Amino acid sequence: MPGGIKEWPEDERPREKMFKQGAALLTDAELLALIIRTGDPGSRQSAIDLGRGLISHFSGNLRELGSADLGELCAIQGVGPAKATSIKAAFTLAARFQGRKLERLDRFTSPRQIFDYFHHEFRDSRKEYFLVLLLDGKNRIIRRVQISQGSLNQSIVHPREVFSPAVKESAAAMILLHNHPTGDPAPSSEDIAITRRLREAGDIMGIKVLDHIIVGDGEYLSFVEQGLL
Repeated sequence: MPGGIKEWPEDERPREKMFKQGAALLTDAELLALIIRTGDPGSRQSAIDLGRGLISHFSGNLRELGSADLGELCAIQGVGPAKATSIKAAFTLAARFQGRKLERLDRFTSPRQIFDYFHHEFRDSRKEYFLVLLLDGKNRIIRRVQISQGSLNQSIVHPREVFSPAVKESAAAMILLHNHPTGDPAPSSEDIAITRRLREAGDIMGIKVLDHIIVGDGEYLSFVEQGLL
């Protein structure tokens, strides 16, 4: 359709369409158009055209679009820093909305419950993160602590880095948690070695390691459930 969106019939403009018909009836390209607001004057693309182009660039996969970094987005014709940051902000906000904030004294009662909470946070991550959930004597959450970012190895995930915040918070126990960006939650030999090392350190310090959960894409692995801890 030629011309800018303002020249379109009112019922076909994304903003007016949302008011009259509701957000659920807008296409992905129309929703993106509302986020990026303007098209690409250089190529005479409307915001919806640019939205379609963005979706097409990532083969129609919104998760790929959502996990793209700012450099990748800015490299696409018509997408500058302002549009890239708006897109990234929208997808980040959506990911946060899917899981409520972890509150002090919450209690997880199963590995599946932990996976359900953290899956939304980590499923599109291209980096590996290692966290510990510090627990009190009733297995209630004291707080979460990020220990490392990047591939796991024993020099990064060292007992002193893991247990220092646990001692400071007077934690009685902890749950280890990390993600596999490949999507496959099967533990590596390094994962198993690190877990064994931390469990032994916890036994010495009187801080029990209750489980180690690996978050994959749509699935998880619990060391306890698999008899590995």
